[in-house]
Amino acid sequence: MKASAEGLKLELASIRTGHASPALIEHIKVDYAGVPTPLNQIASISAPEASLIVIQPWDRNIIPSIEKAILKSDLGLNPVSSGNLLRLNLPPLSEERRQELTRIVRKREEERKIAVRNLRHEAMGELKEMEKNKEISQDEHKRALEQLQKLTDSFIAEIEQIARNKEAELMEV
Repeated sequence: MKASAEGLKLELASIRTGHASPALIEHIKVDYAGVPTPLNQIASISAPEASLIVIQPWDRNIIPSIEKAILKSDLGLNPVSSGNLLRLNLPPLSEERRQELTRIVRKREEERKIAVRNLRHEAMGELKEMEKNKEISQDEHKRALEQLQKLTDSFIAEIEQIARNKEAELMEV
């Protein structure tokens, strides 16, 4: 359940807001010597300004591959090459794009909630099996189910909070 909440944080970091963030592009796969490699493993990525991301590859020969990978991504960014580094200017988000990104955040939030509920369902099945095999008593089973529900509720609340924070960040102008 904790992994679902942490995974959502990482997933939402890749959704673009009004501010530049290296997390936005660091997981883009670049064809490096025939192998798809995450961008953060072949270049340093920084955000010196609120609307600019700078990519400095360790090997200058890979710049065209990085440009191609960024253009293929669904971020809608155009890299500008200046010799040994790439600059990505982040234009301000339109209201329509903000709404679209908010829907994506909500969809990913719901996927994570479903994952947590599925984990709860699996644990309930294991507890029922333990009770059936006389490994735990009915009282222990009931207490464990209550604890499991509290745990599930807390992780769902955490997931909702992560999503609300991202939505607020998206709507910030």
